[in-house]
Amino acid sequence: MAISTKQNKLDALKQQITTDNVCPELAKGATQLVFGDGNPDSDIVFIGEAPGKSEDEQGLPFVGAAGKFLNQMLETIGLKRQDVYITNIVKYRPPNNRDPLPEEKSAFLPYLEAQLEVIKPKLVITLGRHSLNCFLPDLSISQVHGMPKRFKGRVYLPLFHPAAALYNGGMKQTLIDDFARIPLILKKI
Repeated sequence: MAISTKQNKLDALKQQITTDNVCPELAKGATQLVFGDGNPDSDIVFIGEAPGKSEDEQGLPFVGAAGKFLNQMLETIGLKRQDVYITNIVKYRPPNNRDPLPEEKSAFLPYLEAQLEVIKPKLVITLGRHSLNCFLPDLSISQVHGMPKRFKGRVYLPLFHPAAALYNGGMKQTLIDDFARIPLILKKI
């Protein structure tokens, strides 16, 4: 499939969210929809929870401090941001960066699933507990981080959220160590 075809499908999906008026309350408080960024032909998709202030302003996921840290970690395994695809469950910034509500996550989940269907990554990397629990609700991030899980025909790799690692030195090293396993996990898939 040509890049443009996947990109066209993603663009149509992005438009669909607006057309379907998903989470109008969230949309009202946000500057713009933050859909996703990166290579639609990537083998890897990173999924965070929701856009923050910088993301809301720029219209791109993971561009604040956590995003810079994510970029640095990608470099440690020989990848750039353009090599992967990055998105969030919820596509609008929640007010005051609060956690996304369960109904907001479930409203956006079909669109996230559709994004994954278009991209067809070999590896879905969940960043943080919200993202993990969207796909694997019974697992605890502290127990399964860095351990690939196969579920419904997809391989998921739960990782701590880069933002959490920025505020917790011990977690930062754990995240770096877990991240280092990505190339190996991809090879095994």
